[in-house]
Amino acid sequence: MLSNDDIIKRRRGLMLVLSSPSGAGKTTLSRRLVEEDGGISLSISWTTRQKREGEEDSEHYVFVSKDDFRKMRAQDGFLEWAEVHDNYYGSPREPIMSSLANGRDVMFDIDWQGAQQLSLAAPSDVVKVFILPPSMAELKNRLIGRGQDSDAIIKKRMTNAYGEIARADTYDYVLVNEDLEWTYEKLKSIIIAERMRRYRQPWIGGFIQNLLREDV
Repeated sequence: MLSNDDIIKRRRGLMLVLSSPSGAGKTTLSRRLVEEDGGISLSISWTTRQKREGEEDSEHYVFVSKDDFRKMRAQDGFLEWAEVHDNYYGSPREPIMSSLANGRDVMFDIDWQGAQQLSLAAPSDVVKVFILPPSMAELKNRLIGRGQDSDAIIKKRMTNAYGEIARADTYDYVLVNEDLEWTYEKLKSIIIAERMRRYRQPWIGGFIQNLLREDV
């Protein structure tokens, strides 16, 4: 008889995409999920931007030259990539697909365009969750309350938020983050259910055939 550990080891991992406008709670949720769930890790992107103080290579990003990034891109080495403020960012294909094959989940903190690219590259592996604020007024209050941004940047983030929220209907799940604990519990429920999808259990076909051969 298979134990729960056996089933987990035999399943295929998934790519969890978390997207939201700035201030809706995505970063808090993703960090907590990685800390508390040993089966999921954050995707480590390649980037051509300069390393910032406190960042470690291959821990926060893989820092590369633009030439190296372009070579990787030409070899179809990224599941998704984007150019932001004259720098490239991309999710490397090989380590991510290797993680999935070994039953480990990979989480992506990317926007709707990156999510769309992932869905095209590996549609059966991607689970997309969009985090909404309870209201635009509350979103603005959260941005102000963080005390990190100037009024001009907050205004820009709010403008961007309308465009991002308009894309929420392209996601598999949408959660309204009015209460962080409620949202976190619902996010965990989504992951539990998605991990148990039949097509993520490659062992199940053989197991069924063995059951059908049993003569009791």
